[in-house]
Amino acid sequence: MSERYSFSLTTFSPSGKLVQIEYALAAVGAGSPSVGIKACNGVVLATEKKHKSVLFDENSIHKVDMVTKNIGMTYSGIGPDYRVLLRSARKLAQQYYLMYEEQIPTAQLVQRVANVMQEYTQQGGVRPFGVSLLMAGWDEDGGHPFLYQCDPSGAYFAWKATALGKNFVNGKTFLEKRYSDDLELEDAVHTAILTLKESFEGQMTEHNIEIGICNQDGFRRLSPAEVKDYLASIV
Repeated sequence: MSERYSFSLTTFSPSGKLVQIEYALAAVGAGSPSVGIKACNGVVLATEKKHKSVLFDENSIHKVDMVTKNIGMTYSGIGPDYRVLLRSARKLAQQYYLMYEEQIPTAQLVQRVANVMQEYTQQGGVRPFGVSLLMAGWDEDGGHPFLYQCDPSGAYFAWKATALGKNFVNGKTFLEKRYSDDLELEDAVHTAILTLKESFEGQMTEHNIEIGICNQDGFRRLSPAEVKDYLASIV
């Protein structure tokens, strides 16, 4: 029955679902795994970055990006959709800064990006974004770390730790066993790598995963050399 409604974004199925959003979530579930963990003194984002050919220049495209000096994001799902949302997030953050002359709080940026995603669920002639975002931030006012997830429906959630993409159920189960409220950032990086390893195929190297950390010093992406050191300490 739901197939009759699957090609229309703006028509509800009899069960009350917008089926195109279900398909967008399926695209997220088929994407590369991503992990976010909030520690007591920061947040870590980690994601798999695999390429199908050894000829590909792995430094040309990143999957963990800075939005503002205090906020970073990564994704699971369709890469070009993420690029559009990353550009929108940066533009929204800059608009806030021009108006108030201070960095946008993480929660407000998440809400505004989620509004953009939600707008693409109620218009004809468009489709939902086939991507879920993980956004990490550190607000200067309160001095607290934040971790949020944004879905194609426009829904957003605050998490202590979560996993997206392929085998995300196994990733969440692993995090539930390993997570504690007094987790330090260094330990959170190790836990994030171990979570990715749960569903990783082949050898994990500094070239096929990316890690970003956010703390009181701001957000930054770890260099391949730093990632290599973390991998060496785990193995």
